[in-house]
Amino acid sequence: MSETAPQPKSVPRRAISRPIFERTFSINSEQAIRVIRNSYHRLMVSLYAIDVILRIIGREETVDEIESIVSQMISECAEQLQQEKSRLEKLKADNGITETPTYTHPREFVAKIASPQIAQFVELIRLLDQLMIVMDTLWLCQVISNKHCIAARLEWQQRLQRLANKIVTMERHAHQAAYEQGHGEEVRLARQESGLLDESAKLTEDEDSVVDEIDSDKAGGQ
Repeated sequence: MSETAPQPKSVPRRAISRPIFERTFSINSEQAIRVIRNSYHRLMVSLYAIDVILRIIGREETVDEIESIVSQMISECAEQLQQEKSRLEKLKADNGITETPTYTHPREFVAKIASPQIAQFVELIRLLDQLMIVMDTLWLCQVISNKHCIAARLEWQQRLQRLANKIVTMERHAHQAAYEQGHGEEVRLARQESGLLDESAKLTEDEDSVVDEIDSDKAGGQ
């Protein structure tokens, strides 16, 4: 009876030692919290894949092109947020408003900055939070209507979520191209070993209280 030849053992790949900034922010508005909860982790993995993993397997031209497009999209969104924030701050000053509201359920957001583009998007979330605070101030002081405030909150929240979805889609296309050229397994393993798949954005308090909740903005709440 012939013996089956032993299968060669796969040599485990060395884990990637990567530089990370860990930064903690207080996030007040529900809209910014939702962007973190719904989009941040998936986007973080995709941005890390674009910035580091695809470069590891030698796709320099693809990575450079995608990084340039991503940075431009984030910068354009940041400029739009800043312009709207400046406009509302002027409206606040023109009405002699000096108060700033506190929030009933702020969250502490722990961000792991593993690439420059991740840092850019984290700043985008913080800018959204600042914009929502000014907007909520004007609503509480009856400068803007409830209807307008609800629509504007949802619009800006969805603008960031759409941007995140576009970036994730771009990375998936690049990943697919790498796979078709025989590099798919390398990307998958590098992404897995990066540790990012197990690192979600951390929000204080029990996330069960906010996961899968009905979007109150769509229902006309908040």
